[in-house]
Amino acid sequence: MEKNNGGPAFPQYIISNNGARVDGGMTLRDYFAAKAMQSIAEARPNTFIDAIAELAYKLADAMLEARKE
Repeated sequence: MEKNNGGPAFPQYIISNNGARVDGGMTLRDYFAAKAMQSIAEARPNTFIDAIAELAYKLADAMLEARKE
């Protein structure tokens, strides 16, 4: 099952002769995880990187779930 990625974090709307389209880039899930990872790494600098990354994505998933409510 594919995880909800929240769509693009900073979409760019491009208008051309072929019509308008959204150009993605970073997903909202990745943006949330990056912010969480930064905070965790600053608060716990001696934590293993893999553990920080895993926790960051768990937090990102929780944030995306909370947006549904």
